[in-house]
Amino acid sequence: MEIAVVGHNDFVIGFRLAGIRKIYDTTSDNIEAQIQSILNDRTVGILVVHNEDLKKLSPQMQRTLDDSVEPTVIAIGGKGESTNLREKIKQSVGVDLWK
Repeated sequence: MEIAVVGHNDFVIGFRLAGIRKIYDTTSDNIEAQIQSILNDRTVGILVVHNEDLKKLSPQMQRTLDDSVEPTVIAIGGKGESTNLREKIKQSVGVDLWK
């Protein structure tokens, strides 16, 4: 399983430097289509998205990402990401690792 990162160039550049291969530099106009494409890619196990980009998606896509187990969607950046990360790990693994 691979990690995929989608977002603006400023967001994805650090992941590119860290060696992540599936980097999708997108604009706000085409981010939802790119995310749908990533959701259909069975080699992706984790999808990383900026929290602000996640808020701009349609309500249907937001629900799809919230319910997604494979790939697990991680929102990074902005406020409240630690709670989201905790919930995603709990959903993926089945236990709360913070306890």
